[in-house]
Amino acid sequence: MLSVAILGASGYTGMELLRILAVHPEVEVSAVFSRQHKGASVVEVFPALAGYCDKLTMSDPEAFAKVEADAVFCCLPHGASQEVVPTLLKQGRMVIDLSADFRFKDAAVYNAWYGAHKAPGLLKDAVYGLPELFRPMIKGARFVANPGCYPTGAALALAPLAKRRVINMMSGHGSVIIDSKSGVSGAGRGAVVDYLFSEVSGGFKAYNIGSHRHTPEIEQTLSEVAGIAMSVIFTPHLLPVSRGILTTAYAGIMGAWATGDIHKLYAGFYADEPFVRVLPPGKFPDISHVRGSNYCDIGVYCDENKKRAVIVSVIDNLVKGASGQAVQNMNIMAGFAEDAGLRTPPMAV
Repeated sequence: MLSVAILGASGYTGMELLRILAVHPEVEVSAVFSRQHKGASVVEVFPALAGYCDKLTMSDPEAFAKVEADAVFCCLPHGASQEVVPTLLKQGRMVIDLSADFRFKDAAVYNAWYGAHKAPGLLKDAVYGLPELFRPMIKGARFVANPGCYPTGAALALAPLAKRRVINMMSGHGSVIIDSKSGVSGAGRGAVVDYLFSEVSGGFKAYNIGSHRHTPEIEQTLSEVAGIAMSVIFTPHLLPVSRGILTTAYAGIMGAWATGDIHKLYAGFYADEPFVRVLPPGKFPDISHVRGSNYCDIGVYCDENKKRAVIVSVIDNLVKGASGQAVQNMNIMAGFAEDAGLRTPPMAV
């Protein structure tokens, strides 16, 4: 059994990790840490986990270094992981970080979007943990930076076109437009007025237009897949639902392509992927069809006259967009079956 600890366990990502790992056949959760709820039992903080995590108590994060654990999931706020990851790595632990702290290869990019990085020397050591695109590098890695939720949905939607280098990036023709809509749980569990039920119910809005921090992460991922620099226009929206991200990506394409050709490309690209489901031509995904699961569903369309592909992807932002993908990464790193603990059917209603 792999012994794991969770730092920052009282947020939504920590809750999802506990839910998934509670039924993982190869893992035992040995310790959970939360500054806000230290001393409280997990069941007090998350009553839904009664019968699964009854023996676990939230410990003071200051004591994490003394706990025996083979692997550590860091569910800390952006900036906080930089202070603990160096110690964890020196201790020889396997680390999966769910913050943005180690997702960028270039410290200057991180600094521009998040502030000065406190451990830039470790950026080169972190493997970007999007299994469908970077599995060979994740295998045997000791340190993985888990992708953001929006970048996961966007990258999976566009990677086959980027890899094939058919996206037309010429000015005036090929601007890649990514329109994403997320449930409010993506903002975290903290009490923020903008995300209260009465504030979001019945509403629908765009936010952080032109300035969302996931933009450079999406560009970095697509550029690495394509082998050439790629830029995108990314606009996120807030949906009045608790979970789910629906991404509609528009990309100008070069050459003669029809919907059937695009579908064949995607079906082949993801043929062996356990968590990506490419829908039949003419069918498009719904966030309710992946809720509570680690799946990404994708639908494709090609406007032959305008030479533009329209790709729609859906994920559960807390599972494939966060904790489920973190477990998927851990499984690959540890040599377990990739779908261990994750073969859960979506909650369709």
